[in-house]
Amino acid sequence: MSAPIRPPKPVPRPDRVSLLHYLRLFRRDILSAQPARLYHAWMAEFRTPFFRSFLCNDPELVNRVLKESPADFPKSDRLGEGLRPLLGNSVFLTNGATWERQRRIINPAFEGGRLHETFPAMCEAGRACVARLRARADGTPLDIEPETSHVAADVIFRTLFSLPIEDETAAATFREFQAHQRAQPILNLGAFLPLPRWFPRFHSRRTRKTARRIRALISGLTARRAAEIAAGTAPDDLATKIMTTPDPDTGIGFDTAEMVDQVAIFFLAGHETSASALAWSLYLLALSPEWQERVAAEATVLDDGTRADFAVLGQLRSSRAVFREALRLYPPVPMMVRESRCPVKFRDRDVRAGDQVVLSPWHLHRHDRLWTDPDLFDPSRWDSAAGRESARAAYIPFSAGPRVCPGAGFAMAEGPLLLSMLVRAFRIGTVTGHDPVPAAHLTVRSANGIWLQLTPRDQTPGDPVRPATEER
Repeated sequence: MSAPIRPPKPVPRPDRVSLLHYLRLFRRDILSAQPARLYHAWMAEFRTPFFRSFLCNDPELVNRVLKESPADFPKSDRLGEGLRPLLGNSVFLTNGATWERQRRIINPAFEGGRLHETFPAMCEAGRACVARLRARADGTPLDIEPETSHVAADVIFRTLFSLPIEDETAAATFREFQAHQRAQPILNLGAFLPLPRWFPRFHSRRTRKTARRIRALISGLTARRAAEIAAGTAPDDLATKIMTTPDPDTGIGFDTAEMVDQVAIFFLAGHETSASALAWSLYLLALSPEWQERVAAEATVLDDGTRADFAVLGQLRSSRAVFREALRLYPPVPMMVRESRCPVKFRDRDVRAGDQVVLSPWHLHRHDRLWTDPDLFDPSRWDSAAGRESARAAYIPFSAGPRVCPGAGFAMAEGPLLLSMLVRAFRIGTVTGHDPVPAAHLTVRSANGIWLQLTPRDQTPGDPVRPATEER
């Protein structure tokens, strides 16, 4: 039996720091800006001159905020300040009647039956990724994060607009998203100060420029799809489904401007979160040859990688367990911020109207009162009674309640499939001296990349690398 594996996590800050130092840490990386006590505390209060916030790890409070009384705890505008130039009035940022209408239109596109229809496109993206990596698997270490971003973006474009990532507009959109992520921190001045709506948010020129370019590219794709729908020539993909679905309450669907907002969040959430989870999954398997071989053995049901039968997902149990464990240890969205609409009591503390309520999947998933050995990489926990009980109380990688991510089922099909396809094709090893350092920006990524060595499984050491076009 292999030794227990405790993959890296950020070094927490000291318990007491000055407000200025805390704000600097918070802007640089949300995770390392938090004290170690949050991995044990049921609740913690933080005060600044501008607002007060409560981080809640008590499962009863999490359930209350997300499931029992979600209308009393709408999404806070503070974290949305940094994302609004790109996401506009998307479902990720809205509240109340606007959000309810948007979800009524969006939800049907992500119902279980639609997954069967998008599955072949996921397989095509996976095959293209394997081919790209074959051309680079020469024993040289590579940063896997750009590769997982590439394949996740390919999945989104194939399933949303029936376009491979090689399409000119798709490729340009992907490039601009990468530039936008480098330009835009998740927090800006509006996250810390209670600014009136008319007050400028001081987004950088590069942030505004890349957001405009992305939205222009998406506008072109959306307008083209609207014309295809009108002509009766549109493919039956997610974009067509969403654009032709009326609100059941009003009979009115999204107009082009509204659709641009929604596509922006589909692309950001759909490719960025999946890319993060897939990269960490591959790294965790590189640390654990035992689990890597389990995943590879199960992946033989994929035959030569061309099988696109949705039912095959049910046989990728080890891959699913590894992917779930990666989502536990490295949840792509590490924190969610709500705002209390009215005074309430949390664990005998007074929460005022306007106070911030923080739910942290990062801390909840590693809470030492809720999980057995929480920092341990152990995919087998998902088959244990204790693990299932912990998951019911403290596992929210896609949020929960009415605001659960509509693409959660999509992600749980895509992740294990791509993981299995990659592990079937390659043996994966770590790179000495390149241990990743988790950091939260738009999602939980590595501050210094996730460097791995990939060796094709159908080659023995010393064999020449097979050309990318030669697929078995």
